[in-house]
Amino acid sequence: DGAAAGVGGGLVQAGGSLKLSCTASGRIYSSAVMAWFRQAPGKEREFVALTRWSRDSTLYAGSVKGRFTISRDSAKNMVYLQMDTLKPEDTAVYYCARGIQWATQAAEYNYWGQGTQVTVSS
Repeated sequence: DGAAAGVGGGLVQAGGSLKLSCTASGRIYSSAVMAWFRQAPGKEREFVALTRWSRDSTLYAGSVKGRFTISRDSAKNMVYLQMDTLKPEDTAVYYCARGIQWATQAAEYNYWGQGTQVTVSS
């Protein structure tokens, strides 16, 4: 069980869009929470968005609300992060994570993907 590496990162100009994907491996309980975090060089890992596996409940960091959308496809065991109107300050390595708590703290998540680089040029 876990969260496989997220994919879909890359280089994009400010104002552009990217969509990240993450495969959740193993058996996924309905109570599971899937989240995206990001970490910029020299900074702490920070919460981006989360969703409950079994319900359309979502939560976003204030810095991305209205620009990013987290979604999941339970049939495919996939979680996505659609990122629109990207800004240079969104540049970071993005990680998908899996846990059981509705939490924005990285320490609450048990499984992590390897991360994918997102670079937004100005």
